[in-house]
Amino acid sequence: MNIPMRWRVATAVSLASVPLAGTILAGPAYAQFGGIVYDPTNYAQNVMTAARSLEQINNQIQQLQNQATSLINEARNLTSLPISTIQTLQSQVDQTRQLLSEAQRIAYDVTDVQQVFNGRYKGAALSAGQNQMVANANARWQDSVGAFEDAMKVQAGIVGNLGATRSSITTLVGASQSATGALQAAQAGNQLLALQTQQLADLTAAIAAQGRAQSLESARNAATEAEGRERFRRFRARN
Repeated sequence: MNIPMRWRVATAVSLASVPLAGTILAGPAYAQFGGIVYDPTNYAQNVMTAARSLEQINNQIQQLQNQATSLINEARNLTSLPISTIQTLQSQVDQTRQLLSEAQRIAYDVTDVQQVFNGRYKGAALSAGQNQMVANANARWQDSVGAFEDAMKVQAGIVGNLGATRSSITTLVGASQSATGALQAAQAGNQLLALQTQQLADLTAAIAAQGRAQSLESARNAATEAEGRERFRRFRARN
């Protein structure tokens, strides 16, 4: 079969162009605009790199903000309470101690108590002469009256402290509620505990003063009863 020459040339040209076309499609795509070569693959990589860099910068900024917040909180937690009621509490305790130290006739001292009781409440004091008995009885009465007066003074001093105590409670509770950090809250709480301790000290003083007066009165009654028996014994001995 004879194929015309022009068909042979056209077929050869077509077959020769197939590998060349495959080679062009397999390579990267480029575009040229005004002498600048545009590479889509390289551009996409650059965009991803820039995005990752921006994310890292944002993370670093967030870390710095967190550290700044932490430092601010630490500064608040280390801020000291601007008020203090310790001097007021110490003054109240000192006033109560002063009242106790002014105890009349019989001090809050073991040795003094022992000497006074040996001298006019028991033993030879209850079997002394008539004049000495009268003197001892008068001394015991003065002991009791003085003790009750001392107890009332202590009680009056404690009641006088209530106004300052109420003011301190109001101040400390307000400071605790408005505390800017842990240290201020803790210091306010400690001062409230100190205030409670001072109130317990006042209560102890009041109980001690009242107990002292009652004990002396009971001792006076017991001594008076013992003296009465001694006088009765002497009366019977004379008759």
